[in-house]
Amino acid sequence: MAKNKDLFAVALITSLFFIWGFALNLNPILIPHLKKACQLSDLQSSLVDSASYIAYFLLPIPAAQFMKRYGYKGGILLGLILFSVGAFLFYPASIVRNYAFFLGALFIIFSGAAFLETAANPYITVIGDPEGATQRINFAQSFNGLAAVLAPFVGGLVILSGKTLTAAQEAAMSPAQLNEYLNKEASSVQMPFIIIGVGVLIVAILLYRTHLPQITEEGEGMEHHESLSLLQRMSALFKEKNLRAGVIAQFFYVGAQACVGSFFIRFSERVAGMDEKSAAYYLTAAMFAFLAGRAIGTFLMTFINPVKLLAIFGITNVALIVLSVFLHGKFPVFALIGVEFFMSIMFPTIFSLSIRGLGGKTKEGSSLVIMAIVGGAVFPPIMGRLSDLTNIQIAYLVPAACFLFVFYFAVKNLRVKEVKLTMAH
Repeated sequence: MAKNKDLFAVALITSLFFIWGFALNLNPILIPHLKKACQLSDLQSSLVDSASYIAYFLLPIPAAQFMKRYGYKGGILLGLILFSVGAFLFYPASIVRNYAFFLGALFIIFSGAAFLETAANPYITVIGDPEGATQRINFAQSFNGLAAVLAPFVGGLVILSGKTLTAAQEAAMSPAQLNEYLNKEASSVQMPFIIIGVGVLIVAILLYRTHLPQITEEGEGMEHHESLSLLQRMSALFKEKNLRAGVIAQFFYVGAQACVGSFFIRFSERVAGMDEKSAAYYLTAAMFAFLAGRAIGTFLMTFINPVKLLAIFGITNVALIVLSVFLHGKFPVFALIGVEFFMSIMFPTIFSLSIRGLGGKTKEGSSLVIMAIVGGAVFPPIMGRLSDLTNIQIAYLVPAACFLFVFYFAVKNLRVKEVKLTMAH
């Protein structure tokens, strides 16, 4: 009976990896969709990523403090409730067709996701047999990868209409006809996000009724005067040269990752002449390439130094993006699918290199590297603005520059012979 309860608890915690992975990988669908429904510029549409990644930047520390007081289970339940509320808010946002409302709903969703991600990794390691902790974390993270593949496929199927008006078609419509078209486009998010909200609420109810073990943190119970303030500790940590370089590299990497995926559909429409539904299928293939790249890359690391592999993958991505900027037809789209494959090992490798040698400071150093996820909020608007000023193809030079810094970071660490991958996102 106890074993069955453990398995049920593992299944519920594993579902959290799928939940936040699915939400984050719907952004590349929402960006072109809301651009059309709310009549936005590329810069404005990129704020979908900003609302999501800023939540990841702002919420982990408050989430950790909340869980310190109310426990990890309380934090997970609050995260699920926030996530569900944000999903339900898509319904009224679509009725009034207000972009700021959509961004607010997304911020609430990803505030909840930040709580879930803060809690899920430690929880999955302590539930069940200690010897199986590594297998459990890898199994759970595979569901995150599965969500990355399914989200653009499902989103493209149920959210995107496949109908995009040209400037001439839009001008030929009466105000009433245009308003009806835009309202119909905006309404397509209603049912999918209601289903997401209900599904997440069901997980919350099941978790509330399930016993989860308490996690005792290392160093819990220390007297307050024995430790420096959080700000002082973080400031001192940032003086660690390798950690500082790793935080910057992760900032650039996550920015590149967000840019490549978020504008993929728009790029495919403009450069290869695809409709948005076809582009969504190619995006699904790109996410599958990312998943395959992580598996193949991890296998290759048994034969090739991970740092060398990071350098090779980094410069390969720079070359692929440069080709996608200057060539035409479908080849640039295939080049971006290749970019997804080669970026797959970057987050865990940069993370592991960044915290190497920190000893007792590893936990707080890790939090700094995780906070570098805010790069995903910064670079898409830069790319969107460049697209508005030039075109979407030229704008892809932004992630190329980001990958160039990743390559530089890898080259600076080539002397490192052993890297243990401990985190994926």
